[in-house]
Amino acid sequence: MKINYFFINEKLTLDMPICKPIEIKKHIKSNQQVLALDLGTKRIGVAISNGSSLIATPLTTINRKKFILDIKKLTEIIKENKVMALIIGLPLNMDGTEGRKCQSVRDFAKELLTNIDIDLMFWDERLTTKSAKYILSKGNLSKGKKKLVVDRIAASLILENALEFIKNSHD
Repeated sequence: MKINYFFINEKLTLDMPICKPIEIKKHIKSNQQVLALDLGTKRIGVAISNGSSLIATPLTTINRKKFILDIKKLTEIIKENKVMALIIGLPLNMDGTEGRKCQSVRDFAKELLTNIDIDLMFWDERLTTKSAKYILSKGNLSKGKKKLVVDRIAASLILENALEFIKNSHD
C-alpha cells in the first residue's frame, strides 16, 4: 500500500496512508463512488455519492457492536458498492484542535485500511451532527426515526462538503 498524506486544515503528515484531496478527485473524475462515514461511539452514519459525485445520499446507519464486526460490515458496504475512496469525518474541537475522539477515529481508520485497500481522507466534521439534527427538526419524523437517521444525514453532510471542496480544488 502506498503512503499518501493526511489532509485537514492544510496540515500534512506521513503518519498514515491517507490521501490528499487531489487524489480523491481522480475518483470523482472517473465517475467512481465515494463513501463517507460519521463515526460515533454507538452508531456509524454512512453516505455515498452518485457516480458523478454530484449528490451525497445517506445510505445506512450501522449500530456499533464489536470493533471487528464494525470493520467487517463497512468492508462489505465498500465492496458491494464498488467504492474507490472513503472520507471519514474527524471530530475536531471547536477551536480546531484534536481531542480524544480524533485518536479513536484515526485508530478505526488505521484498522480499516489493514482490511481493505482504499483511498482515504479525513474531513473536518464540526457541527455536522448539529446540522443534521436541525434538518430533521424541520421534518415530520418521530423522535425514534430521527435517532435512526441522524448519523447517516451527518455523513451525507460530511460527504457533500468534502466533495464540494475537492471539486473546486485546483489540480
